[in-house]
Amino acid sequence: MDDSARMWITTVPALDADDLVVLLGHDHTSESPGERLISLLLDRGHEGEEGVFHLLPFDLSARYERTGDRLAVVVMTSRQVLAHALADRPDLVREHLPDLPADAMDDDRVILLRREIVTDFVPAEHDGEKQPVLLVDHDGSAPLAEVLARFDEGEAGLAVLNAD
Repeated sequence: MDDSARMWITTVPALDADDLVVLLGHDHTSESPGERLISLLLDRGHEGEEGVFHLLPFDLSARYERTGDRLAVVVMTSRQVLAHALADRPDLVREHLPDLPADAMDDDRVILLRREIVTDFVPAEHDGEKQPVLLVDHDGSAPLAEVLARFDEGEAGLAVLNAD
């Protein structure tokens, strides 16, 4: 599947119909090692608005990268957080951890997901902080309208990831 079909620059009417955000689709039924681990880590979120979870930066965070006309988002976590989350799951440690790429900017972090699209969108900054990335957690692959409808119907959740 083309991962760019699961990354959008859009508004989320249920949150704020005016502000553009970076929205990543996350399939909690995926067999991808990174997405399976994201599913485990999403349980560490703290609910804000109904269906919207906030995660601590060391649990899951995102980084924007720009190369020419391409904007990429990298979703990462700490090796220590993974070790704690997987303490009772040695099958997943053996199965997935060795395949996760290390983050070139921080040896303690591993990359769980990387998506990119062609866009001229530049994420906003407020008080020196990049705007967060929204990760919509749902099952399967779907077009944007269906993903947003699932969220509105309570069949998908949003996780707010701090970004740098």
